[in-house]
Amino acid sequence: MPKSKAKYRRVLLKLSGEALAGGAGRGIDPGVCGAIASEIAGIRRMGVQTGIVIGGGNIMRGAEASSIDRVTADTAGMLATVINSLALADFLDKAGCPCAVLTAVSIEGAGRRFSAGLARRLLAKGAVVIIAGGTGNPFFTTDTAAALRCAEIGAEALLKATKVDGVYDSDPVKNPKSRKFAGLTHADALARKLRVMDATAFSFCMENNIPIIVFKLLQKGNLRKVIEGKQVGSLVTTGGGK
Repeated sequence: MPKSKAKYRRVLLKLSGEALAGGAGRGIDPGVCGAIASEIAGIRRMGVQTGIVIGGGNIMRGAEASSIDRVTADTAGMLATVINSLALADFLDKAGCPCAVLTAVSIEGAGRRFSAGLARRLLAKGAVVIIAGGTGNPFFTTDTAAALRCAEIGAEALLKATKVDGVYDSDPVKNPKSRKFAGLTHADALARKLRVMDATAFSFCMENNIPIIVFKLLQKGNLRKVIEGKQVGSLVTTGGGK
């Protein structure tokens, strides 16, 4: 691997399912997936070990399927994350980036069963590791799964990729006067009920001293800037700053 300017040696990137859908909101947009794969391949070339957790909201979001039993809907949502993980793995492969899909739900042929030890070994060998299936249990979001996997693989930061360029005190799409936070604490995020991640994920990251960087995904070069430690998006830490 070439010498890099990377601030982080190992990270966990959290992608929403909707991110893979692009403007359509549903399904998988090949152009968007290709762009995301290119950005990930770029930080791998910097020597950064990258784990990824993807949501399934572009296919099935358990919490919003009110007409279906919640446990059943969440199980379907976990399967949706496997579909997204396999799709992204294909685009990473096309970008020349070695990767592996590990899954918390057993589906023969769709990936190997997740274990923290296996994930760490694959990361150390230079593979991007996509962790599918959420936590493997209903009632937990993929944000919580990302926080959990971040701790399990020993990542130094959780990178939360979103549609907006950081954490705001209100929805910047609905409120043009909303204020962006450059830095804040996990406790502040919980107290303000900021919805960029769920409370369980914020609490877990606070208890385990995991920094969260919230940034805009589909802006070329942003992921690399985050890895280099540049001021991109918002930083959520125990102390509220770098």
